[in-house]
Amino acid sequence: METRSKAETFIGFAMRTGKYKIGANAVATLKRAYLVIVCSSASDNTKKDAQKLANRFNCPIYVSVTKTLEQITKKENAKVMAIADKALSKAILENLGNDFIAII
Repeated sequence: METRSKAETFIGFAMRTGKYKIGANAVATLKRAYLVIVCSSASDNTKKDAQKLANRFNCPIYVSVTKTLEQITKKENAKVMAIADKALSKAILENLGNDFIAII
């Protein structure tokens, strides 16, 4: 059985409650996001788009390092994800560990 980090568990909670969007175009439709996560396997253009979205929402952006976003979310071709719930994004940020790296 695959072990999940606490951050991955909170991402799963966000998905179960519907407080997320996957894909740059879907994330762009949000009115507010509190955290943007981009996959380490994403192209440079996708990472730039994710950075623009994070700047627009004035929220932190992190890159998944140990697992792809596709493995974390179980969604095919997932490269960019936004969390739209303040409490869940705070919980994710507090439990990131070494699985995610901040983009500055």
